[in-house]
This record gives sequence, C-alpha cells and structure tokens, in this order.
Amino acid sequence: MVVGVQSSPEQLLADAMAAVRRGDGGTALGLILRAEAMAPHDANLKMQRALVHRMAGAFSQAVAALDEALALDPYNFLALLSKGAVVEKLSGERAAARIYQNALKLAPDADKLPPQLQAPVARAREVVARTQAELEAFLRAQLGPVETAGTDQAVQRIDEAIGIYSGRRRVYNQEPLLLHYPRLPAIPFYPRELFPWLGELEAATPAIQEELAALLSGRMDAFAPYIAFPPDVPVNQWGELNHSRRWSSLFLWKDGVRQDLVCESCPRTAALLDAIPMAHAPDFAPTAMFSALDARTHIPPHTGSTNVRLLAHLPLVLPGPARFRVGAETREWKLGEAWVFDDTIEHEAWNDADALRVILIIDVWNPLLEPGELELVKQLLTARNRFYAP
Repeated sequence: MVVGVQSSPEQLLADAMAAVRRGDGGTALGLILRAEAMAPHDANLKMQRALVHRMAGAFSQAVAALDEALALDPYNFLALLSKGAVVEKLSGERAAARIYQNALKLAPDADKLPPQLQAPVARAREVVARTQAELEAFLRAQLGPVETAGTDQAVQRIDEAIGIYSGRRRVYNQEPLLLHYPRLPAIPFYPRELFPWLGELEAATPAIQEELAALLSGRMDAFAPYIAFPPDVPVNQWGELNHSRRWSSLFLWKDGVRQDLVCESCPRTAALLDAIPMAHAPDFAPTAMFSALDARTHIPPHTGSTNVRLLAHLPLVLPGPARFRVGAETREWKLGEAWVFDDTIEHEAWNDADALRVILIIDVWNPLLEPGELELVKQLLTARNRFYAP
C-alpha cells in the first residue's frame, strides 16, 4: 500500500495562488482553509483568504478574515491597509478613513515603500485627507462663528481645537531641551497684558534702531554664526546654517553674563534692558541679542531649553515680508511690534525679503511662576550648572 505525503501549509498556499492565477477561486479557498487548519496562527494565510474573498466580491468575508489576521498582529500594516480598501468598497470612504489612518501610522518611509504599495498608500492618504476636510467643514458649520468664544485667546483655542479634532492640525506640545517644568500650559504666543513693559520696549524702537544701524555699518563683522556645532556633534536640521553667517547674532547678554563691549556701543539699548524684568539666573540667563537673518533664509523647526523662561521678540529691521511660526500659529513680524512666546514649542522663521532682517531677542521669566517658586527655579537651574562645572 502506498502512503500519501501530506502537503505542507507552504505547498498548499503555493497551490492556492496558482489556482487564483487560473481564476479558480473555489479551489484556492479550499486549499487555504486546509493550510489554515495546519497553521492556525499564520496571519499571512488569513490575509490570503481575505484576498480570495475580495476577488470574489465577498467583502464581508474578506473583512472577517483580515480581522482574524489583525487579532494575531494588530500592527500588521498590510492587513490594515487591505482592510481599509475592503471597507471602503463595502461602506464608503468615511468608514474606511479611520482604518486607513491607523495603517498610515505604520507605513514605511516613502523611499522604502515597495512599488506595488505606492498606489494603495496614496489612495489611503487621499481618503484620509478628504474625510478630515469634510469633518472640519461639518464641525465649523455646526458651531457657527468661532468669534462668539470670547477673547482672542478663546477664539484661537476653539479654532485650533476644531482643526485638531478633525485631524487636520497637529498637536504641538512643549519639548524643552533642558528642563520641562510641569503644569505650565503650552501657550504659543502669550497674552500681551501679562507683560506690561512691552509698551516701553516698543516705544524705544527708534533709539534701538539708531544704535543697531551704527553696529551694522561699522561692526557687522562682530555678528557671529548663531549655529556653531563642534565637529563631533550631529547637526541634524542645522546642516545648512551650521557655522553660516546667514543667521548671525550679536549678544548684549549671554547665559547671564553682560557683554560689556557691545553694551557700551549701544548704551540706550543696554539701559533699556536693565530696566526690563529680564530672566536672571547665574550662568543661565538672561540672553539678549540682535538676531540677523539673511535674505531668503529659513530657520528650520526647533525648540528651546526650558518653559520656565520665555522669549520676547522686537523687530528692528524688516525690509519686506518675514514670518514666524510657533506651534500651529504663524504670524508676520511688524516693525516695532513685540510679542512673547514659548520657545519650547516647535517654532521656525522665514525671511522672505531680499535684504537682511534683524530682531532683538530677550529672555524673560514665565509670568505664571509664583515669586517663591521662581526663586527655587533659579536655584534649580544654577545648581545643575554647578554640578557639571569642571
């Protein structure tokens, strides 16, 4: 008597795919089911069963098979992408969008995406983007004018929330490079009323501009590249600006140390800084500087050191359009109009003009810190520096 040799799951799957190519879906399905009985935890077999069902137009059965594959591996990119495509055929774009969205979170980088998956991934992105746009439009129609929210801050919050809720806007959190101080809100641009001295700063714009003009004409060589990494430090997004004078600075204060020669060259600016409540902590703050950005130059997205201190900007030289983004909010600089922002939220800047742009940057404490708390924060910052001192 001749004893038959039982086929392996791999052979059964190969025979099933051959049947698919012949257009014999019934045989293919039977072979895959036999293979699954031998290897019940093989997610690929369940995905192939879904493929056979999909080719036969049995979309509900295809979804069920893909759910079995995802039960074995919830992070299976191909299974999620396939499920999105089947659900789109079965129930439409809105039902598929959430599945596509989860699949896209797991998608390989574009340069690593196999050619056969480029079109399905592009379709997934298209469906997600269209659905999010439709959702945002629906939410805005349901809410009506956001101006009814109240103050400018309230209007900005609800407007941004609508974008976040629809998935069209990214959430920007504080990402300090040094100290994250807990329970301080992530406010991109702080309300002006928290800084009553801003008016005094703005009123001094002509005097500061006059002193800056003398520096630019006679001591422009004193401006040094703001980004200057040593050779053993990764430059990441700073490759284009590293050791480049396209973004340069001249410090009046640096890491808590007054730069006397520069301050003597612009005494009215130095006196104004002395009168402003800058952030003071030994070996840490303040830093105050003229920041010069060349024509048609972009400062890439980055974050600052700690949310216990904020940065004030005063535009002094604006030869044309220049933009500044903090989180989801982008503003145009206006000559002599200052703002205060949290630089631990991702931010970037553009000089879109054809000539040099210069602003004054000043360190100030976060006004939400209580007086006793602020004193302890100063000690905290300086104690760390002391710990690492040679």
